Amino acid sequence: MTLRWRLGAYVLALHVAMFGFTIWQYREQVAAFIAIELLLLASLALGMFLIRGAMRPLEYTARFRDLLEDEDYAARLVDSKVPELDELVHLFNTMLTNLYRERLELGEQRGFLDSLLQATPSAVIVLDFEGKISLMNASAHTLLGLVDPKGKALTYWGASGLPGQLATLPLGESRLLTDAEGRRYRGQRGQFHDRGFSRHFLLVDELTDELESSERATYDKLIRVLAHEVNNTVAATGSVLDSLLFYQSQLDERDGVDFSTAIVAVKRRNVSLGEFIERFTRVVKMPRPELRPTSLADMMDDILWLNREQCKSRGIEICWQRRDEVPPQRLDNHLMEQALLNIVKNAVEAVETTQAESGEPGRIQFSLTQEGDKVRLAVIDSGNRLGEVPARQLFTPFVSTKKGGQGIGLMFVREVLTRHGFPYRLAANGAGETVFEIWFPAAKHV
Repeated sequence: MTLRWRLGAYVLALHVAMFGFTIWQYREQVAAFIAIELLLLASLALGMFLIRGAMRPLEYTARFRDLLEDEDYAARLVDSKVPELDELVHLFNTMLTNLYRERLELGEQRGFLDSLLQATPSAVIVLDFEGKISLMNASAHTLLGLVDPKGKALTYWGASGLPGQLATLPLGESRLLTDAEGRRYRGQRGQFHDRGFSRHFLLVDELTDELESSERATYDKLIRVLAHEVNNTVAATGSVLDSLLFYQSQLDERDGVDFSTAIVAVKRRNVSLGEFIERFTRVVKMPRPELRPTSLADMMDDILWLNREQCKSRGIEICWQRRDEVPPQRLDNHLMEQALLNIVKNAVEAVETTQAESGEPGRIQFSLTQEGDKVRLAVIDSGNRLGEVPARQLFTPFVSTKKGGQGIGLMFVREVLTRHGFPYRLAANGAGETVFEIWFPAAKHV
């Protein structure tokens, strides 16, 4: 029973008792009886009226509670014309006004922060109190490519990949991370407090292009300095060696032969050193691509026929795996052909090395496919020589899976593809094969 009903019942019971007492005491005095009864009725009405007035603050409190529960901060309570009660109404309305203003400010701030979060180029991942993903911005979705990530821990996608590396980032530290394809990222973990509890967030920026640009500039300067010094030394040494050969006739016949053999060997090594530095110089001095419509299928056919006999003699099968009809691409035919020849040459050498170790036949396949608005060209070989070397490191000088390799070929390939703006990837496909993929965007179509 509510307080209103309890008060009403008390007043009614009290007046009923007084009615009974009046009837028993004044039943023979009609005038007094009627007067007392009328007085009691007026008292009962006044008591009910006072109870109603006393309960009105509770009614306003209940209405205020309903507005808070409904989060209807724009509504206002109506004045009662009772000074004491109007003070309470004014207090409630002031609280609703402040809440409404704060709600608007928070909404504006949240909308601004949400827009800023979605527009920022950095990948942002916000974790909940249990360390599971509660929010990812557009850049994070694009960068990580996670399917239905909300409510899942980063370790859900494995401990070795980029999400797993992000999960182990210490608070407040920034580290360089690498994914399975060798692309490099800077990851940082921070925290903020929400409702008194600490929550973590992650910031991820891809540095691959920035680092490669810096590396290219460094290699450019280094190779130019080396080429200048080596070429000067090679030229001077070659001239001195040629002069020394004039003294051969002044020696005994036996000593002259040994002297000549030694000089020729040094000259041969001198020439090799010049050729070595020249290969690096060609990469640095590569001309700007001259773009012309070119058929990728015809270019790969020429490369296939050029390598067919060589591969056949080594027991390597070279063929098409898939050959879609795709539109011509705008590219520099000479540079791209040299790059593709380097890719196939590396594939032949990798397959040949694997054959020597395993004794099993090798295979090189070409794949040219139309994938949506892009064209994908792939060279697939059964060499599988990547081993533990991250694929992206293979595109830097002096890093190679071949014994004695200098990494110049793949460095040349990287420069050609980068200058054309074609994305590429070199990686093992998990089936004992190595795949070199190149994508030609729709913008490059003729």
